[in-house]
Amino acid sequence: MTAKATTSATFEQDVLKADGPVLVDFWAEWCGPCRMVSPVLDQIQAENPEKITVLKLNVDENPDLAMKYQITSIPAMKVFNKGEVEKTIIGAKPKFALEQDLASYLS
Repeated sequence: MTAKATTSATFEQDVLKADGPVLVDFWAEWCGPCRMVSPVLDQIQAENPEKITVLKLNVDENPDLAMKYQITSIPAMKVFNKGEVEKTIIGAKPKFALEQDLASYLS
């Protein structure tokens, strides 16, 4: 299961008004570490479909949201819950490290 994309047009509905936690992966096509972390996030989504939603946001195509959420380096992941940022994770990490960062949402 591949994480779906969100955009400036759908962000409010997809993320801010979502039921439950949503991890937004801020990424870009040219970012090597982003490509490394992407399949890991897909696995976490596939293994925890009822617990967390994983969405991808291309910062080159949605610079307004990248600026709004102060994305200065990618990959950057932010967990939103009830419209608020609850957690920020910066950089590509192995699956076990991401699962530790997200433990409160996955348990």
